Amino acid sequence: MKKLLLGTVLAGVVAIGAACSNNSSMQGHDMSNMNMKEENTAQDSSKKLPLATNTEVLSGKEINLTAKEALLQINDKVKLPVYTYNGSVPGAQIRVKQGDNVKIVLKNELPEPTTIHWHGYPVPNNQDGVPGVTMDAIKPGETFTYEFTATVPGTYFYHSHQESAEQVDKGLYGTLIVEPKNEEKVDRDYTLVLDEWMSNPDEGNMDMSGMDHSNMNNGNSSDNQQMDMSSMGHNMNMYDIFTINGKSGAAVKPLKVKKGEKVRLRLINAGYMSHKLHLHGHEFKIVATDGQPLKDPQPIKDELLSIAPGERYDIEFIANNPGEWLLECHGDMEGTDGMKVKIQYEGQANNTDKENAKKDLPIVDMTKYGKHELGQFTLDQKYDVEYTMDLGTAMGKDGMVYTINGKTYPETAPVNVKTGDLVKVKLVNNSPKDLHPMHLHGHFFQVLSKNGKPITGSPLIKDTLNLKPGEEYVVAFKADNPGNWMFHCHDLHHASAGMVTEVKYTDYKSDYTPDPNNTTNKGE
Repeated sequence: MKKLLLGTVLAGVVAIGAACSNNSSMQGHDMSNMNMKEENTAQDSSKKLPLATNTEVLSGKEINLTAKEALLQINDKVKLPVYTYNGSVPGAQIRVKQGDNVKIVLKNELPEPTTIHWHGYPVPNNQDGVPGVTMDAIKPGETFTYEFTATVPGTYFYHSHQESAEQVDKGLYGTLIVEPKNEEKVDRDYTLVLDEWMSNPDEGNMDMSGMDHSNMNNGNSSDNQQMDMSSMGHNMNMYDIFTINGKSGAAVKPLKVKKGEKVRLRLINAGYMSHKLHLHGHEFKIVATDGQPLKDPQPIKDELLSIAPGERYDIEFIANNPGEWLLECHGDMEGTDGMKVKIQYEGQANNTDKENAKKDLPIVDMTKYGKHELGQFTLDQKYDVEYTMDLGTAMGKDGMVYTINGKTYPETAPVNVKTGDLVKVKLVNNSPKDLHPMHLHGHFFQVLSKNGKPITGSPLIKDTLNLKPGEEYVVAFKADNPGNWMFHCHDLHHASAGMVTEVKYTDYKSDYTPDPNNTTNKGE
């Protein structure tokens, strides 16, 4: 996989997309058909594209996806060109049962190559969808068939890994739900995906080489949802619309519940800013993170759940407080107000709630949440491989770069392992202002300590871990899925500007050989 030119890190971004499922076939709940007025916007005047359609929920022995262009109506004023799976943003939700053999046929009708990466899922390495590492990018007009067994239940998502900083921004992803064999039933099951958009993408479609975008991350040390855009030469909050399931503000259709029902919300952050969510009027439990269950989660009320790019949280609550309540994002950016959804009790029309997005509330500390018990790994056991990952921000010759141990991909040193090894990784964020949500492909890791202090809550098993400036975590995993796997920042702009390394199995022989003449393979 060839190294990307830093000058193209953000150039060409058309829109930041949102992906989700509305679970319409399970709940009669349609998050897409908003019947909003259409406008002849500047964005759609240059190309006549079809309007995005409703999100499907797909299951069965063979699932067909088509990557193609469309226009998405985000609210009654903004309509943007997007990339879609099956004509919708969000793309189709793939919903299967644990143990199923999953076969997905992807046809590429986009004007450029693409792939699918199964985010968080331990697929075989040759199904991981990273161009130049596990496969060639799928060219326009071509198809590729992905096959794997749904071994692990939980909430996941899928997205392009070909020039992902641009294609994911344009809406090219959907959700993957794997139902457990012995699932604890709930009455309502909603998937809510968080993201950010630019209402005027033409302003963002510029050559940003030489630009310091270290502050574009929502992302200073106080995690207070502010961006310093002064380095762009003029003040502009590019990402000014926050969305739930591709809709913003009043366009987000309410979630219907009945008194006494058990409600599950699957929360996925497909954008590149962290978002802090507040559930009004109810206690809730965090039952899983990154698809992995937590031990004896305790009830929470009026605390914020901070969700970083690439992370997933499943929360559950009992609908025991009739009325109309909000699930809303807290912060003070221009787009914050759009990231909220009403929870409406059927038969209860009265509005019993008020917004309080600027109220100072505590953030749930996941390192102390749930019942403490020993997991698979401990800090003091013997490990076969130990690796320190120093995450940094630096000025390169063509602009800002994001480094691992002072180097950018592909010069970063890989984590070399062999099958069966126990691996310990220390992650340290030495960037002065940037958040780094680090994502490991093909494996789950256990979080052992934060800032030198052992985890005191439930064993915390994840595939994406967010590090704020100055933070240090120690994680461990078993090398139990042979291949060559990416380990990178899931602020995809940081990944495309260098913050990528690989976990390489020295006893693995890939049957894939990159075509040296294929210049389309751009896995980040």
